[in-house]
Amino acid sequence: MTRLSILDRSLVRQGHPPDEALRGTVRFARQAEELGYHRFWVSEHHSVPGAAGSAPTVLAAAVAAATSRIRVGTGGVMLPNHRPLVVAEQFGVLESLYPGRVDMGLGRSVGFTGGIRRALGVGKEEADEFGDRLAELLGFFTGRSAYPGVHALPAEGLRPQAFVLAMGAGADIAAAHGLPLVIGATGGRAREAVGRYRAGFRPSTWAARPYVVAAVDVAVGPTAREAALLQVPEAWSTAHARARGSFPPLLPPQEVLALEMTDRERALFEEARKGRVHGTAQEVALELAGLVELTGADEVLVTMNTYDLDRRLDSYRRLAAVWPATA
Repeated sequence: MTRLSILDRSLVRQGHPPDEALRGTVRFARQAEELGYHRFWVSEHHSVPGAAGSAPTVLAAAVAAATSRIRVGTGGVMLPNHRPLVVAEQFGVLESLYPGRVDMGLGRSVGFTGGIRRALGVGKEEADEFGDRLAELLGFFTGRSAYPGVHALPAEGLRPQAFVLAMGAGADIAAAHGLPLVIGATGGRAREAVGRYRAGFRPSTWAARPYVVAAVDVAVGPTAREAALLQVPEAWSTAHARARGSFPPLLPPQEVLALEMTDRERALFEEARKGRVHGTAQEVALELAGLVELTGADEVLVTMNTYDLDRRLDSYRRLAAVWPATA
């Protein structure tokens, strides 16, 4: 059976503080481990009112400390925002403390707005340097530092599992460096990107063969309608961000549906609801199986955020029951 893993973005709920979202992520990781999921990843967001996860390696450390078996990592650290030496040191510490359980998921996105990018000290062009920064980062682990006499300790000689989160050119970068690829499975270009990745893959000390993780937004409920409602809060926050430039805390689904949206907001909201998988457990299992067949994925990385945490956990429990993960 294809492995099943989780990406949690530590989203904030309306009326609840960000610190509650972070504690909720740690609690959710323990629940995911009990349900048999293979990995639990956290994400990186800066100056986003609706997302508390701004320091993924710190949060990953808290998750690893609270669990014992599940693999823990980032989905991902946005490499353009950081110096490779510092990232190597952070993951070296994580791998030293939790050997054999750490995943180093790396992305190439930069800050959402010009103000955030200035605060981080980066520009949009930094994303174009992702391949060079990735090579520099990996070199610190393999003892091939780009800087004579500079060593990333305790990273040197360690091997946290590295992944590239990418579409388009990012898939080619993953192939060139011999790294596993994480890719959105519902995008129209996914199959083409995966094909290029497999064709161009060069075996490395990090991976002997291509490895594809298909990322999908998934909601499971007693009925397809109830499952679709679970995805309404995040779809609205996404639409709000595209319309107004700010991703807000999640609202209850019924409050979202009662909003008086502008024509543009309504169009963005409906667009944001597309590409998300939802339904009963059996319906979702069939759709995910189809995506696995389409992409040849070795693993499925699921994410779903809604206002009601009990309903979110129920969704993941239902999915695990019909798609048992393997360790």
